[in-house]
Amino acid sequence: MSLYNKDAIAIVNRVNQGEVSATDVVRKTIAGIAELDPQLNCFTAVFPKEAIAQAQRLDEHLSGGGEGGPLAGVPFAVKNLFDVAGLTTLAGSKIHRDKPKVTQDAIAISRLRQAGAILVGTLNMDEYAYGFVTENSHYGATRNPRDRQRMAGGSSGGSAAAVAANLVPLTLGSDTNGSIRVPAAFCGVLGFKPTYGRLSRAGAALFVSSLDTIGSFARSVRDIAAVFDVLQGFDPRDPVCTQRPAEPCFPQLTQGIAGLKIAIADGYFTEGAQPEAIAAVAQVGEILSVQETVTLPEPERAQGAAYLITAVEGANQHLSELRSRPQDFDPATRDRFLAGALIPAGWYVQAQRFRRWYQQQFRGIWQEFDIILAPTTPCTAPLLGQSTLTIAGREILLRSQLGRFTQPLSLIGLPVLSFPVINSGQLPLGVQIVSAPYEEAKILRVAAFLERCLAPGNQTGFNE
Repeated sequence: MSLYNKDAIAIVNRVNQGEVSATDVVRKTIAGIAELDPQLNCFTAVFPKEAIAQAQRLDEHLSGGGEGGPLAGVPFAVKNLFDVAGLTTLAGSKIHRDKPKVTQDAIAISRLRQAGAILVGTLNMDEYAYGFVTENSHYGATRNPRDRQRMAGGSSGGSAAAVAANLVPLTLGSDTNGSIRVPAAFCGVLGFKPTYGRLSRAGAALFVSSLDTIGSFARSVRDIAAVFDVLQGFDPRDPVCTQRPAEPCFPQLTQGIAGLKIAIADGYFTEGAQPEAIAAVAQVGEILSVQETVTLPEPERAQGAAYLITAVEGANQHLSELRSRPQDFDPATRDRFLAGALIPAGWYVQAQRFRRWYQQQFRGIWQEFDIILAPTTPCTAPLLGQSTLTIAGREILLRSQLGRFTQPLSLIGLPVLSFPVINSGQLPLGVQIVSAPYEEAKILRVAAFLERCLAPGNQTGFNE
């Protein structure tokens, strides 16, 4: 993909200007996947014939004087919980193999295709999106392109790793408690979770309906903004999809950060993490000249409430299979679903009450600040198979703590971008850029400013 500068918008420009054909782009993409993916295990399916045929139709349309869409010729892939017409939607599971093939694409795929993007495959994930590691007992572990002995994160691990390895410039994932942001941080790419309800989830296999959000991975902020703009828009098939009018973010990327009030989250968000994770936030804060800090209310309880809601709603979706074929689940998923099925109803109700209270507490914060910065994960990518993590001399369980900093923000549906911090010779980390609901444009303005500061040749901050 080096020919195409690893960036979707660069591909669009070259295809629209006739410098390269969409067919050539797709052929090179398919060849790259065939060469590298056996070592990484990002993809669960690849569609070379269908993708090349779609690219050829686009080339014929352009050669006849037609206009290309905003993502014309861009190859993309999706977490395998999105419906793809003609396929069975796996959602990372063995059980779903028995389900019938679907007859239409998920709305997100449909909108990307309409914009000219070309679907090339589906991507590995934790079973039913329940995990932060993408070590799937049915389809194998996805390896981190930065260090193949390490995990890619999850549950959208295949989506993050495919972008980090330059197999495709764009992928889609889903985020319940951090499933976009955690793998984005571990793999050193951008991972964007918009406001809950902002993008339609129709045609995506849901894990926790009251938390699930779809989003994207890319290597440039303009790519993230372009995908977000394409995916916006009300869809009656998703009952939580907002009717709020679309607000294009791509044109706002050059506005800079003047007038934005930014703070770094302190307290809980500076504890329980390796020093380099906290240092990454400080690096970003220095580039942005941030002087303020903010204490977010009750983040420990927020993480606990997110755990309860996740366990109960997730288990409820799979009670029938838990009774009839428990042996066909990934053992790690099955055990957590069984535990969730045993949680008293009163605990779930109390967690939802806390959630409403927690959301109210943020109203005052958003009156004072536009953007909050926080670490994405408490550590760099752990080794594959690693089960514990040592923080400040204390050994803790790994899987339950990878979402330590993401879950309190997901609980109330806030939009968040994980921005990669990649210091030379070190494993990447992520910094969460957080805003009030429906203020995605502010997040992307900050990210675009950071990206310009860190462009090659600019000695400010850190460079890959």
